[in-house]
Amino acid sequence: MNWQTPLILASTSPRRRELLNEAGIAAIALPPNIDDSQYTCGTMSPREWVTSLAILKARSIVSSYRQGSGTVLAADTVCVVDSGILGQPQNADEARSMIHMLRNRAHDVYTGWCIKTIHGNRSSFGCETTVVSIGMISNEDIDTYIQSGKWQGKAGGYNLSEQLVAGWPLTWQGDPTSVMGLPMERLMEEFSRK
Repeated sequence: MNWQTPLILASTSPRRRELLNEAGIAAIALPPNIDDSQYTCGTMSPREWVTSLAILKARSIVSSYRQGSGTVLAADTVCVVDSGILGQPQNADEARSMIHMLRNRAHDVYTGWCIKTIHGNRSSFGCETTVVSIGMISNEDIDTYIQSGKWQGKAGGYNLSEQLVAGWPLTWQGDPTSVMGLPMERLMEEFSRK
């Protein structure tokens, strides 16, 4: 990585840490000091919205980090269906409603990202889009999934890799890691820049 080390992941998401680990990138995970549920999208597009949230998360860590130099990586992911933004469900009923809305159709997944150095003015940000199609899932399978609690902390109420293993009928166009919270193809390009 040609950015300042260490890499600080502005997230406590285990999925994001796993994606970095799988790419051989060590990172320190720190939660950003913002509650993104207090913000609304307003008139922004979903692309602008998730990019703005990623930038806010990165700035939060940069302003509070006191351990020396480093580079902050922040991201935010939402699903969009029928022009409506689906973030993380707040309860089981909301998760059930989201999965019913997403089944047997395609939806867009937007992941905004920001990489910013602690010292200096180096930064990069953007948004990656992946189109995901979820086939037909029975009401019984949805109920079993909701009861498992695995929907918690996941945009749209699901995780692509977990639900593939569980046998959900899923296909996608784009980077699947973006759906899981970090667009690794794009980030690897950024990390390799001098």
